[in-house]
Amino acid sequence: MPRLPFLIAGALVLAAALHFGLAPSAAETARVIPPPAQDESAGEATTATIVLAGGCFWGVQGVYQHVQGVLGAVSGYAGGPRETASYDQVTSGRTGHAEAVRIVYDPRRVTLGQLLQIYFSVAHDPTQLNRQGPDVGTQYRSTIFPATYRQASLAKAYIDQLDQAKAFPAKIVTTIEPGQAFYPAEAYHQDYMTRHPRQPYIVMHDLPKVESLKRLFPAEWRSDPVLVSKTGM
Repeated sequence: MPRLPFLIAGALVLAAALHFGLAPSAAETARVIPPPAQDESAGEATTATIVLAGGCFWGVQGVYQHVQGVLGAVSGYAGGPRETASYDQVTSGRTGHAEAVRIVYDPRRVTLGQLLQIYFSVAHDPTQLNRQGPDVGTQYRSTIFPATYRQASLAKAYIDQLDQAKAFPAKIVTTIEPGQAFYPAEAYHQDYMTRHPRQPYIVMHDLPKVESLKRLFPAEWRSDPVLVSKTGM
């Protein structure tokens, strides 16, 4: 996300663009897409983890905190070394990190396929290369950080399926980056959407994603978010 001194001015400019039809809102880019043809089976596991990156982590975290079966969603950094996993360094775009969210879920209640369907249709726009809306740079790239080979295989199969079905007007640019460590972000970034619901950036870009989740995925929707302040990091 942009530096805080520019948020209000940027939001006002974007609001004017939206008013005159010059820029899409997060709600307008959300879309119905087919579920994955291949999905994981629950088995006996009670928890699983996937790390997803799709622009500013405030919104991605906020979306998944409202998904049934998600046990925790933590904002952080993935794709670069431990020593550069801090907000001030990651925002430079030179660390290799992406702003990402570690999602711990109960595979008996929500599958990886359902999480990925939400990721591609609601949480971000997977056709934007190294950016999401006003946020530009490799730190905002669309990336899946799988925890297992099976997750990587299913993610690739789903991307191929969506591209073949022309589910989006452009090719999906989401990358798959296995073997990358995740580092939790600073405490002030956690639960940001819940703690700052009137912040202009949140109002413009992130709250519409949550509304789209509620509208497009009513069976997966939970009104009471699972917060880091309750689950810990």
